[in-house]
Amino acid sequence: MGKMTARAGEKLSHAYIIVSPSESERNDAAQKLAAAMLCESGESRPCGVCRHCRKVAGGTHPDVIIVERDTDDKGRRKREIYVGRIRAIVSDAQVMPNEGATKVYLIRDADYMNVPAQNAMLKLLEEPPESAAFILCAANPENLLDTVRSRCILLRRNAGEGEDGEAADLAGEYLRLIALGNRADLLRWCAEKEAMDSATAEAFMGAARKSLADILSGRSGIPISKRRCLELDGLFSKCERYLKLNTGVRHVFGLLSADGIGGK
Repeated sequence: MGKMTARAGEKLSHAYIIVSPSESERNDAAQKLAAAMLCESGESRPCGVCRHCRKVAGGTHPDVIIVERDTDDKGRRKREIYVGRIRAIVSDAQVMPNEGATKVYLIRDADYMNVPAQNAMLKLLEEPPESAAFILCAANPENLLDTVRSRCILLRRNAGEGEDGEAADLAGEYLRLIALGNRADLLRWCAEKEAMDSATAEAFMGAARKSLADILSGRSGIPISKRRCLELDGLFSKCERYLKLNTGVRHVFGLLSADGIGGK
């Protein structure tokens, strides 16, 4: 899902990070993704015409909850999002949605969450209620904890970023999960990618191998050992060969989930 739409039958993740230097682009993309999460259409989502899509577009949907930085008595935004705001989400997320199947929490300036707030957010992302989804908007995603980023799908809206940027984001997500060593999260992530088209999958493999080169040269902070980097490079090379032989993407991601965590 490189764009803020979902194909017919495509299952959306429970957590996304939308990245753009433009606040308006971040907010517009988040609104469209929220509509896709709530849309009733059996075709491409958001359809733009169902009652949920219309309410999201109009800013009146009761199941889209916007979280922003507080303001001071002069109307200026505070420097951080504090843990109390996130704890309020934790409590509210236990309450069933009003109209839709999902409550969507849209957190603007998520990269301004302080560390206690991010830790509270992490617990929510690790054990999310079935009826809750989270969209984090950020200009600087590197300000978010690795553990928070690894539990979200990262979507960039940078002008000119293109498919290579999407492939690099996917590679970063996969390798961070490898570094964390959480097999359940890795299995879930790979399962969510099984509907990917073969061209995107090939671009992902290439970007992942480039990311491994960055790790080996010290240009990346993802903590994977040299030995494991070499093993993973061999795994990606094998997957590239399979894709060229028209092996199904589902099979390839099954291999990535099975052989991804073998040590750090």
